Amino acid sequence: MSDDYDRGRRDGLRLALATLAVQEAKWAALLGESRSGRTNAIRQVRHKTLQVAQSRVQTVLNRLSPDDDPAVNAELLAALEQAGL
Repeated sequence: MSDDYDRGRRDGLRLALATLAVQEAKWAALLGESRSGRTNAIRQVRHKTLQVAQSRVQTVLNRLSPDDDPAVNAELLAALEQAGL
């Protein structure tokens, strides 16, 4: 595969991480806010699901990142910092 294709895949995964981080923050703010125990339980499940999804996307991103290219590592660190991970 070409370098441009790999870079595009990594960019897509970073976008997915950022989206998941925003959704996780939204659900984290809602945890325990409802008077209904059922609603709170559903919110906890959604929040945990988003956390698991973030870790899985992060794992895939780590596997796609070349170890020997310092430019990619700096790019990855900046994206992860921006996403709050």
